[in-house]
Amino acid sequence: MTEPLVRMVQVSKTYTRAGGGAQRLDGWLRALLGRASNADGTAALKNISLHVARGESVGLIGDNGAGKSTLLKILAGVLRQSSGRVTVSGRVAALLELGAGFNPDFSGRENLALGAALMGVSANQLRQRFDEIVAFADLGGHLDRPLKHYSSGMAMRLGFALATTLDPDLLITDEVLAVGDESFQRKCNRWVDGYVADGGTLLLVSHSMDQIRRLCRRTYWLKGGQIEQHGDTDEVVDAYLRYHETKGVLEPDADYAGAHYRLTRLEINTDEGVLRNPESLVIEAELHSPDDRAPVVALGLKDRHNTAIYGVTSEMHQIKPRRLGERRFGFTLALDLSRLLPGRYQVTGHAMDPEALRLFDTAIREFVLPDDGTAPPTAADSAASGFVRL
Repeated sequence: MTEPLVRMVQVSKTYTRAGGGAQRLDGWLRALLGRASNADGTAALKNISLHVARGESVGLIGDNGAGKSTLLKILAGVLRQSSGRVTVSGRVAALLELGAGFNPDFSGRENLALGAALMGVSANQLRQRFDEIVAFADLGGHLDRPLKHYSSGMAMRLGFALATTLDPDLLITDEVLAVGDESFQRKCNRWVDGYVADGGTLLLVSHSMDQIRRLCRRTYWLKGGQIEQHGDTDEVVDAYLRYHETKGVLEPDADYAGAHYRLTRLEINTDEGVLRNPESLVIEAELHSPDDRAPVVALGLKDRHNTAIYGVTSEMHQIKPRRLGERRFGFTLALDLSRLLPGRYQVTGHAMDPEALRLFDTAIREFVLPDDGTAPPTAADSAASGFVRL
């Protein structure tokens, strides 16, 4: 077997708790010596072992707080592990926080020089690639304006454009392929597709399971700072989606649970991620109301490219909730899918206040619309109204 480009062996990361001066000093010394324990603070990673071979594309999935970003930051050298061994061979480009290290008082042009120096790109390399970077970022006439006058999307464009000049042996990216507007997102994705096709090594964190399936052959699923499952991407992603589908009750923080409108259940009519009835998506939702007033539920439908297809709220269609008990309400909605092509889709559910002004909670479910053998819809059919059946 070829020596891995990335190897982590029994890696743990513990964030020490803040305390008095002596306690902080003791915790700092333990961390410095690699002797931190779970008793010293919060364990973000627990005995993680993984490897990535040169030319391989590997995915990293898991809920928020599972430890994905901490793992990537350790590989990128931003954080130091509390214990275990990390080996990274080759040049690394880490797209974790685009624009990090930029000076808000410098112009875009000046920040390119600053960022290049921080990334180890020589002045000569920057001169050779400068026009290409500027064209990729597509900032128009804003290049010589101070960064503090940029929008967050413009700063991200600049950061991504600079990072692509590194020709890295390893590209580490954490959800940054969704930066900027839709056209720039497509440009980012095309660049990553080309990088992978040319034999680049990729370690990708994404909440888009379609993106993980498309780009990654192997995937690690992190849960609670530990590896829950790893192996063939389709198998791991299917297991992850089944976990979310059977999870049933969402688990917000205790302080959050009673104070806001929230989804406690969001289920769709699927078997192992495949829709039972190709023509109808049945969505059942249960919500908690802190003041016992009936909340509003909002639902959105997106395709495999993360493009919004449809959105609806219970208020828009005057759907009356079912009272399930004190501060508990239920909704059932059915969406007519007969005009959609087979493929992967995503349903997003939101809990809103009774006035439908504020959004408090979100849950996501993915499903596959199977091919039932009928002829595909025409363009006119796809554009027809009456999509929703309630």
